[in-house]
Amino acid sequence: MTQLKIKDNAQKNKNEFNGISNIVRKVADKTLIELEEEGIFVFPNGIREIEDLTEDQMILQSMNETYRTGNVTGYLGYGKERLIIESRFSSNENDYFFQYLIERVLHFPNIVNLETSTNLDHKIINLFVFIFPHYLKRAMRKGIFKTYIHKKYNDYNPKGYIDIARHIKENTPSIGKVAYNQREYSCDNYLIELVRHTIEFIKKKPYGNRILVDVRDEVKLIIEATPNYQVNDRQKIILENKRNVIRHAYFHEYRALQTLCILILQNQKHQIESGINKMFGILFDGAWLWEEYIHLLVKDYFYHPMNKGNKGAQRLFDGNLGLIYPDFISKNEINRVIADAKYKPMDNIGNRDYFQVLAYMMRFDAKIGMYFYPETGDMQGISLKLNKGSTYEKNVKPREDIKLIKHGLKISQDINSYDEFCKVMKESEQEFIKILLK
Repeated sequence: MTQLKIKDNAQKNKNEFNGISNIVRKVADKTLIELEEEGIFVFPNGIREIEDLTEDQMILQSMNETYRTGNVTGYLGYGKERLIIESRFSSNENDYFFQYLIERVLHFPNIVNLETSTNLDHKIINLFVFIFPHYLKRAMRKGIFKTYIHKKYNDYNPKGYIDIARHIKENTPSIGKVAYNQREYSCDNYLIELVRHTIEFIKKKPYGNRILVDVRDEVKLIIEATPNYQVNDRQKIILENKRNVIRHAYFHEYRALQTLCILILQNQKHQIESGINKMFGILFDGAWLWEEYIHLLVKDYFYHPMNKGNKGAQRLFDGNLGLIYPDFISKNEINRVIADAKYKPMDNIGNRDYFQVLAYMMRFDAKIGMYFYPETGDMQGISLKLNKGSTYEKNVKPREDIKLIKHGLKISQDINSYDEFCKVMKESEQEFIKILLK
């Protein structure tokens, strides 16, 4: 197996990608929306769910003799080739920072790590298993998927068209029964059976019940809807779903769930390489992970409006005009603070970032704006005082009442074990909150 590790938001010479030429051919200069249509999972549930990703963003963008990576981290595979995109804020050989983020934000068990390339495919399958509840919940918001199926009956009250060959075979000599087929609109169909098989597969894992606990209501509905479930039908159900891929745009959540279930059930190494798509993978938006992680740390002190979730919408102007979604609005009405989560180094937080937060500060009469960013060096956060006056009158001087603060959370570097990394991160989080509350 050929494997290449790169960082997000980095630039590398094209020659370094020679060992994974098939992956490059598949993903280079293609947008995330194009890759998503090929079966690559962009978490959470597609780029339309993520604030900071846009449909034209690329994983690998060709720039002269180099390829530039975007804001996503994760894994891609094609045949015997593997591409691992790590967080730029991890300097050690193992991407502990990315692992820590997905465990905290998505509540994953501590088994996804990059310490070795051994069983990397198994770790990718585990990631697919961990995101299954999210995709199941999203799909079932539209109700249980129904479709027309052909059912075979042999009884005294025929309601469909008679199956003459089967009737002769099963009802000779005649006892009054009639063999017939009927077309029914049913929940117990090939797709819901596939979901049921996936649920039963996950249940058998040591951490299966823990993964499914948040979707126990959905799991109950699936089980009730599949009375004809038979464990020995698994391969037949998988093949039937491969032949009947969900196409209708209205059911795109179910299409994603269908693809995910097949990948989970075809969990052997040789199967993942020859599954429904030769190309497979899972990607996470680094900026989204960082923002949700910060929310976990500051949720007791800040509101967290979410654009794609349609939660906490604010307006700039009277008349319901000027829709805005600041990342964080402090719960302190007297000394309001507006904060923005930035998945970038402190020096990269610049003018466009300033303009946005200053506009939000004006809207909420806030005297303090903050940026929460990952800090990997020894730099301390800085405070920027807003100027007043004009260079024309030569009376420019800093104001004492309005300021922007860059407040970093220390990301430990060069730590040799994940357990030690987690311990040091807990200390960094405590220090981060302590300074925030001063």
